[in-house]
Amino acid sequence: METEVVVTKKGQTTIPARLRKKFKIEVIETEEGILLKPKKSIWDMVGTGSPFATPEEMKKLLDQLREQDA
Repeated sequence: METEVVVTKKGQTTIPARLRKKFKIEVIETEEGILLKPKKSIWDMVGTGSPFATPEEMKKLLDQLREQDA
């Protein structure tokens, strides 16, 4: 399903709600520009040898979740 995204005169872009909800989009600044990418949940990263996160990334995410629960 194609969705049209419009850029305003001020350079603002609205990502349709359907896509924001589906992908839980995060914005990352890179050397080449802006990257819009779906946020990964802890459940996306579960499992040995997960292709979604390095051990360091997983530890960081687990530490953040522990802080939220404290």
